[in-house]
Amino acid sequence: MAREKSNGFAIWFTGLPSSGKSTLARALAERLANEGIAAQILDSDEMRRRLTPQPTYTPQERDHFYDVVLYIAELLTHNGVNVLIAATAPRRRYRQAARQALARFAEVYVVCTPDVCRERDPKGLWRRAGAGEIDTLPGAGAPYEAPHDPEVTVNTDSATVAQSIQQLWTELQRRSFWSK
Repeated sequence: MAREKSNGFAIWFTGLPSSGKSTLARALAERLANEGIAAQILDSDEMRRRLTPQPTYTPQERDHFYDVVLYIAELLTHNGVNVLIAATAPRRRYRQAARQALARFAEVYVVCTPDVCRERDPKGLWRRAGAGEIDTLPGAGAPYEAPHDPEVTVNTDSATVAQSIQQLWTELQRRSFWSK
């Protein structure tokens, strides 16, 4: 897909599992809707249930999964749909590929310490990693490569969802990232 044909924007929320990526994507989608800007959320948990219903989280499976996520984001943005991607994408190269493929792209780094992620742990992944049941969880057995230069960094350890969304909104609006 050619970059210049892209009409929609894409915002990729990245961070450790249980850091708040999906929560922030939903909150931003609501804020955008209130401003008359539609957006489609691509949540990795929901997509994985369809694309890899029995995930193994091997490097090859992750490569394929994030390639498909990017392909879907390309299709949507090319057709004028704004996309909010809530996905760990533990390797920088996944997010860098999106940055290169999508004309209007922003990376949001959702910072949260592993201790706070363990406390939240809605899916029990950190508990299972701590018990030695899984070794593929980014930040607990598998590497997570933090972004070098994200457009926005929010710290969900110390900021509320509302504060994080306001920070994100202010920064992307300052950059004239979206328009109605």
